[in-house]
Amino acid sequence: MRMTDFVVREAIIPELTATTKDGVIREMIEGLRAAGYFKGGEPEDIVKAILKREQLGSTGIGRGVAIPHTKHNSVDRLIGTVAVSKVGVAFDSVDGEPVHVLVLLVSPQDRPGDHLRALENVARSMRDDGFVRSLRQATTREQIWALLDEAPLQW
Repeated sequence: MRMTDFVVREAIIPELTATTKDGVIREMIEGLRAAGYFKGGEPEDIVKAILKREQLGSTGIGRGVAIPHTKHNSVDRLIGTVAVSKVGVAFDSVDGEPVHVLVLLVSPQDRPGDHLRALENVARSMRDDGFVRSLRQATTREQIWALLDEAPLQW
């Protein structure tokens, strides 16, 4: 499976406007909602679930990358989005550095294996400094999509 198998192309954000952890997560969830995912009060519920997960420990994995995620009943398959912050966001990362590349995942409650494989896949891809650098330099949704599509198969 590639990241393009679960990342929603229309929800990719090449330049985040939000500058806080809470704001970035909201902006990314709004991108998924605008792309046709979630209904009614679900987006706010998903934001709360992701922030609750963040309280257990930051998903800022270091080197300018964060992978906020949750499991939620509103989705029937794994979905995600990618966003880039040019200025960086304080995310309580393990290395204390600001986050510039975020990959947000929402998966069904009943598919923990998919969730773990996706997290592993994203984390492995984000260990490639050249890949992360390319994502940070991308200025359009299409450029980010092309990078995700060209990324080596991780699982």
